[in-house]
Amino acid sequence: MTTLLIDGDICAYQYSSASEHEVDWGEDVWTLWSDRKEASNLIKQYVEHLLEATEADKVVFAFTDKENFRKKINPNYKVNRKKIRKPVCYKALVSWVTDNYETYVRPELEADDVLGILSTHPTLIKDKKIVVSEDKDLMTIPGLLWKSGQLHEIGEEVADYNFLKQTLTGDATDGYSGVPGIGAVTADKILTKECSWQVVLDCFAKANLDENEALLQARMARILRASDYDFKNKQIKLWSPNVL
Repeated sequence: MTTLLIDGDICAYQYSSASEHEVDWGEDVWTLWSDRKEASNLIKQYVEHLLEATEADKVVFAFTDKENFRKKINPNYKVNRKKIRKPVCYKALVSWVTDNYETYVRPELEADDVLGILSTHPTLIKDKKIVVSEDKDLMTIPGLLWKSGQLHEIGEEVADYNFLKQTLTGDATDGYSGVPGIGAVTADKILTKECSWQVVLDCFAKANLDENEALLQARMARILRASDYDFKNKQIKLWSPNVL
C-alpha cells in the first residue's frame, strides 16, 4: 500500500486560482468570479494523474490550521502575506476536498508540518508514503518526495543539511531572515565543509547575532517530524540543537 501525502494548501490555491474568470462589463467595470465545480474537477484530474504516475493506492491531503505556533514565537512570521488575496473559491474548495478525501488538520500546525509528521511516523499511516509538494521546505524531511514530476529519496543526513541551510538563508516569503548576506550558494560552500550546528552558530556570530537569534531562525525553518511532536499531550516540541 502506497499513500500520497498531498500539500492541500498548494493544491487548493493552484486550482482555485485556475478556476477564476474575469468579466469586463464595460466602462472600466470588472468583476471576478469562480467555478468551484471546475476547480474540484481539476483536483480530481490531478489526483488521478498522481496515482497513475506514482503507482500509489490512495491519497491524503494536509491543510494548515487557523492558528500557527510559529507566529507565537515570531510575530513577524508570514506577516507579509496578510494582504495577499486568496482565490475566490479557495475556502469552498478546501471544504470540498475535506468532504471527498481523507484530510488532516492539526492545531497550530501548517500543512508542511502535518506532512512531515505523517511521513516520518512509522504507524500513523502504514507502509510506503510519498509526500507531494512543490515547496522546497519539504526537502528538509527524510523520506520520499514527489516534486516537479520526479521522485526524490531524501536521506536523514541530506534532510538535516537542507534544514541547516534553510536556517542560514532564511525565507523572505515567510518573513524570517536567516543570516543577512548568506544565500543558497554561500550556505552550500559553508556546509559542504562542515555541516553542524556549531558552524551555523559561527555564521550568526560573525553577523553579530547571538545564539538565541540562531535558535529562533532554526525553529522557523524546522518542518516538524514525528520526533518534534508530543503525541500524548498533543504539543509541539520546539527544535533544540541536541536533536542533530
